[in-house]
Amino acid sequence: MIIQMLISLGLISTVLLQSGKSAGMSGAIAGGAETFFGKKKGIDELLNKISAGLAIGFLLLTLIISIFFK
Repeated sequence: MIIQMLISLGLISTVLLQSGKSAGMSGAIAGGAETFFGKKKGIDELLNKISAGLAIGFLLLTLIISIFFK
C-alpha cells in the first residue's frame, strides 16, 4: 500500500509538471509560432515517458492488490 501511495504521488507530480496544451486565441497564435520556430520538447517527452511508466505501474499494482487482498 505504501508503494502504491508513492507511485500515485509520483504520477500526480509528473502530470502536474507537464506543460498544458494551449487553448483559446492565445493558444492559436502561440501554436502557429511553434510550428515555425519549434518547441522545446525534451523535458515534456521525458515527463510523458515517466508518467506513462508510473501509470502502468499504478494499474498493475492496483490489480495485484485487489486480487490478493479481497
